Amino acid sequence: MLNRRSMLRGLFAAALAAPIAAAGLPVEAEAQGRPPPPPPGGPGNRRPPPPRYERRPAPRRGYVWMDGHWAWRRGRYVWVPGGWVAARPGYRYRGPRWVLRGNNWVFISGGWYR
Repeated sequence: MLNRRSMLRGLFAAALAAPIAAAGLPVEAEAQGRPPPPPPGGPGNRRPPPPRYERRPAPRRGYVWMDGHWAWRRGRYVWVPGGWVAARPGYRYRGPRWVLRGNNWVFISGGWYR
């Protein structure tokens, strides 16, 4: 019984974490003020394409629009469409972005900041 409860608790936590990761919220390293390490097999010096134009739906009360962005997957850039993210009172949302560090492009996930 205790093992089953622990297993269900773990599955529940994983189910809650999946949408947060999919929304591109901050990784622990960036939340602590450290830049995240470059992803293995990342784009290197391949500049991301310019952002795509997305038609933004009508505003939703209590939500913040998360712009779409380019993600690096399987050796190429893939467009991730934008969407609404539930607002967090007292915080500001900063979208995901690519930055050039030295000669390499590094992805900085978006997230909530004070």
